[in-house]
Amino acid sequence: MILHEVEVRGHVVDVRVTDGVVAEVGPGLRPRPDDEVVEGRGGALIPGLHDHHLHLRALAAARASVSCRHGLDGLRQAPGDRVRGVLFAGSVDRHELDRVEPSRPVRVQHRSGALWMLNSAALAELEPLPHLPGVERDGDGRPTGRLWRLDDLLRGTWPSTGDLDAVSRELASYGITGVTDATPDLTEEPPVPQRVTLLGRRKLLLHDHDLPDVDALAAAVRERHAEGLPVAVHCVTRDSLLLTLAVLDEVGRLPGDRIEHGAVIPEPSALAGLHVVTQPGFLADRGDDYARDVDAEDLPHLYPYAGLLAAGIDVLPSSDAPYGPLDPWEVMRAAAGRTLVPRERVPVATVLEGYLRDGDLRPRSVVAGTAADLVLLHVPLAEALRAPDRSAVRATWIGGLRH
Repeated sequence: MILHEVEVRGHVVDVRVTDGVVAEVGPGLRPRPDDEVVEGRGGALIPGLHDHHLHLRALAAARASVSCRHGLDGLRQAPGDRVRGVLFAGSVDRHELDRVEPSRPVRVQHRSGALWMLNSAALAELEPLPHLPGVERDGDGRPTGRLWRLDDLLRGTWPSTGDLDAVSRELASYGITGVTDATPDLTEEPPVPQRVTLLGRRKLLLHDHDLPDVDALAAAVRERHAEGLPVAVHCVTRDSLLLTLAVLDEVGRLPGDRIEHGAVIPEPSALAGLHVVTQPGFLADRGDDYARDVDAEDLPHLYPYAGLLAAGIDVLPSSDAPYGPLDPWEVMRAAAGRTLVPRERVPVATVLEGYLRDGDLRPRSVVAGTAADLVLLHVPLAEALRAPDRSAVRATWIGGLRH
């Protein structure tokens, strides 16, 4: 395949792709008899984007679920023997859900992903319900229907839903050719053509309603470091971050150690030697809620970006989909135009640079010898950066195959 007259690093060139690899980059490349020729018309050719934190199977399931963003009424009209809702911003117990749907089992996930709310029929399917810290109970010891961070308990108890092929197509439509799946303990790559990096055992999910003590977390970090595994620690509150930093100060920091989310970071310099995987899309998606609900002492430190970079901290953009907006161009706009803590704004080009690093956090560019994971834009890169939008994506290739 020849990509004819595409913009690469500011120059209009041709790019030859052979056997899934970029073979040549330069002006005036001659097509071979069996070469497909794609006319670039001066549009930018960039490496495929990599989303550094999402959940593929949860994303597929969410796309097949009822959106409860604006309330629970949609659950009543949902088809099927069981009903799954997502993106709910409130908190209800089983009795309230019974009033919405008394007959069919209903599970509603809070938009944070941390809480499931079940009606009585859905709870009955789990009987006998184990006595776990995440199972909320009333004064009489009966489950309220609220289950905190108990995805493992629910996993496999309902038939799997969602279409990973559709998710893959959606990713490709944004120019995403690689993802890091942050689902804890995941060992099997979901079957999508995108390059998938698994955090797996590296991911340490701290439950903010039940934080471990320093010794327990230190033991978990030591175990992974002894195996040569950098850790990726879920930190969405000040307390969870301070706990994590105390442990890493005690145990030591391994190259590649990551803070996932970093939602509240009062002192960026304290994260020296760590990567922070952030989600600016939350600011556009939930900014009004944050302004109203986040503690006043935490609000100035919410989802920092520019401040981390100024302190020399490596920052990687991501979506946390399905809990945050998947579209990376939307994330770029959010990071560059945030109105909440505007001093943390960063240029669109800075966010894109983070998306152009692979699952091992290595920078990528369109040069001979690299995998042909490529995105062709309709316009030159400077124009795309001025007005970042998914509509700029013309075509996406993974390993030289168009998706």
